[in-house]
Amino acid sequence: MQLEIRPDPAEVGRARRWARSRLAGSGIAADEPLAEILILLVSELVTNAVVHTGRPAVLRLSLPGTDRRDDAEESVTVRLEVADTSNRAPVPRCADGDATGGRGLALVDGLADRWGWSPEGAGKRIWCELDRCSETRQGAAVAYGGGLASFEGLAFEAV
Repeated sequence: MQLEIRPDPAEVGRARRWARSRLAGSGIAADEPLAEILILLVSELVTNAVVHTGRPAVLRLSLPGTDRRDDAEESVTVRLEVADTSNRAPVPRCADGDATGGRGLALVDGLADRWGWSPEGAGKRIWCELDRCSETRQGAAVAYGGGLASFEGLAFEAV
């Protein structure tokens, strides 16, 4: 499923609402840590696309279906992608402690199980994946509780 994003900062809120509405039918509860992390990642990647490119983008979500077996101990992967028409690669940049921005991809790196980017047509696609398994997402809880300290001063700008 996908959502077209206009180059307007108000689209970030619309993207979050759209993603939340898609979670309902996927078997991921709105108060589940995975859902909260997913919404934060939507916010970060859509903000990067809107702010740093000033061009339209496309948000894509791949969510699990609701037809899982109750007894399955399976791991389900949620994939988020944002494609834009800028061919400039994400580049690392340093953000000092007082900066109000510049930490988006550092958050993605700390919260997602995997992330990356690739050229797509005349632009690029930035993606991340979250694994949902029967165990608690301890890595994400650590990241929320200060595990991102190793990223202090290091930020990435997606352009």
